Amino acid sequence: MRTTRSASAIFAANRAQGDVRFDVRLLDGVTRRGRLHESGSLRVRFPSPEAEGLSAVLVNTAGGIAGGDRFDIDITAGEGSRLTVTTAAAEKVYRTPAAAAQLNIALTAESGARLVWLPQETILFDRARIFRRIDIDLAEDASLLLCEIVVFGRSAMGERMLRGEFVDRWRMRRGGRLVFAETVRLDGDLGEKLARPAVAKGGVAIGTALIVPGDEAVVARIREASDSFGGEVGISAWNGFAMARFCAQDAARLRTDMMTVLGRASAAALPRLWLS
Repeated sequence: MRTTRSASAIFAANRAQGDVRFDVRLLDGVTRRGRLHESGSLRVRFPSPEAEGLSAVLVNTAGGIAGGDRFDIDITAGEGSRLTVTTAAAEKVYRTPAAAAQLNIALTAESGARLVWLPQETILFDRARIFRRIDIDLAEDASLLLCEIVVFGRSAMGERMLRGEFVDRWRMRRGGRLVFAETVRLDGDLGEKLARPAVAKGGVAIGTALIVPGDEAVVARIREASDSFGGEVGISAWNGFAMARFCAQDAARLRTDMMTVLGRASAAALPRLWLS
């Protein structure tokens, strides 16, 4: 018993933690960085703007996410500002025999702001465990372009995710009103579950894109590209926003489909890191 407690204490003491909180503000017609807090293994860098507004790149110096790690990200786009956020690389979530990793993301866009959240893929290794929470708070006249891609195992490397746990909780409020709420839970024998026709039909990559505001005109514009999609893509609009869902047999195919949808949803250029 003492040995078990000692091992648990050592495991907890060696877990990575990271916290990034910042906001941007519109000053004299230009988006500028405001307050900034960094701690642990999370960092944010602000390269030269690629277009209108400010660009931010999140960096995890821990080199990935392991069991028991916790990362918190809190970003606010102030009134009238323009902000695009991406990540330096795909995020890898490694196997763990113990506690799940936690990733908490809070995104706020104030009146007239435009927030673009385009992280690169999250890759889950076999027996990985992660709880992710995404909370979005938008002013009534703010706009959002958001995407998330999750890959279950690196199929190009001959790897499969057979077992593990992935819990994904999303909540979006607009003008203080809850307009979207969803919790996805995949655990246990993930390989078998992903093979089911009603789940992923053997697909190993899934994705979601949120477009706010979004209407049937946006849906129609994206559907015009349906013949070019390499995986399954579905899109609809309700409650003043549009949402696209993706599923593909490999990550590269889904990423290409996602880029097509994002390009038709917005005239804004994708971050250069997406194109490298």
